[in-house]
Amino acid sequence: MQGVTRVNRLVAGLDLGSTGIKILIADEHGAEVAIRQRPTPWRNGPGGTTTLVAEDLLATIQDLFHDIASLLENASASPSKVAAIAASGMGETGFLLTSDGSAAGPAYAWFDPHGQEQAAALPANLRAEFAGRTGLPWGVQVSTAKILYLRDEGITLTGKQWVNLPEFVVEALGGQRSAEYSLASRTGLLDQDTGEPWTEMLDYIGVDTEFLPQLVDAGTPLGQATAAWVPPIFSGAHLTVAGHDHLVSAVSGGAISNDRYHVSMGTAEVLLRVIESPLSFEARRRLGDALINCVRHVVPGQHVLVAGVKTGLLMRRALQMFGISDLDGRTRLDDAVMALGDSQLAEGSIEVRGARNDDGVLSLVIRSDGISPAEVFKAILDHGNDEIGLLIEAMDREVPPATSSLLTGGWASMRSVQAARSQVLPSLEVSERSQDTAYGATVFAAQLLKANRA
Repeated sequence: MQGVTRVNRLVAGLDLGSTGIKILIADEHGAEVAIRQRPTPWRNGPGGTTTLVAEDLLATIQDLFHDIASLLENASASPSKVAAIAASGMGETGFLLTSDGSAAGPAYAWFDPHGQEQAAALPANLRAEFAGRTGLPWGVQVSTAKILYLRDEGITLTGKQWVNLPEFVVEALGGQRSAEYSLASRTGLLDQDTGEPWTEMLDYIGVDTEFLPQLVDAGTPLGQATAAWVPPIFSGAHLTVAGHDHLVSAVSGGAISNDRYHVSMGTAEVLLRVIESPLSFEARRRLGDALINCVRHVVPGQHVLVAGVKTGLLMRRALQMFGISDLDGRTRLDDAVMALGDSQLAEGSIEVRGARNDDGVLSLVIRSDGISPAEVFKAILDHGNDEIGLLIEAMDREVPPATSSLLTGGWASMRSVQAARSQVLPSLEVSERSQDTAYGATVFAAQLLKANRA
């Protein structure tokens, strides 16, 4: 944003995303004031390995907080303090923490391949029960596979706890350690029927129920920002975890109806449906076979169906392959894709694979000369449509079909993306917000502020 609006009471929403980390400042009534972001400080290795070191993350968070604090302070001689902070972020990625809050190893991106051997070695009885019990399909993406990998690499799990990224950052700010339900639902350690840790999986890993911190709802008060590094304008702010980023994005504009898809297009592309109660064990198992989650929402008492594809990751890698690294380049590509109109390549000219949520490896086979970047990008979008169609069919077998859709996220502004998804999603609308997740986190921060004032 170009300027900063003078307000009385400020709240902050933090979004720990796969591509970038954003902090959005709003007033308690929802008016956006300022936003800043930094690239997520991944360390990339061979074979698609993607890790995050706790010190790198904290350095990025501190830089981001000081940057936006300077912006607020320079905009007014007597700037208002930020009274509440809520953190949201990607699922599956987290740290093993010791009692003093230090990380015992790196965090792994949800699309990182570490844990493949551990995923393959899961005993048959746990594998058969996993999707029905946890609401997740079993695979390397689940946090449990990464935890088993760390264990097998020699890290002792005894006396340690697992926390997801938003929970880690809230603790780093000075807050209470916790396990928010929607994020805990991404770990493979939570029984969706009871809302408690799944003891059989804990036994297999070799830990007890203390391995997860206290389970809390999104928006639960978790203390105040008291860390020594916190800029004065944030000092003393009330803290909470808003929850899993796609779910937080879904509530950024208020509650969504049960017959609507909320589609969040970041590195992952996620279709979300809200349901008022969990589906049965057997329904969760059927959905798990189709790579669809049935887990807890950030709204207490509600559950969600979460169906994901990795088209955002494929599109990002395509841009890198085309040498496009800025907004102007992306806009020119978008225009070129739109200029293709309804023109069709000869069947088999381009073959794309990798969008399935258990894949994520961009695979292109080009059998014709003269294929343009726009034609490749369109083929990737069409491939995403094919995979989304299969997910919709699987969800429609368990719940009534959706009648409308809202498209959000970093890719949603591209006309070519909108045109492609309108072919497979019902009554598509596009969000006007640039940062739905960070803004959704400010909604939780504002609710926390009201609760503390009451």
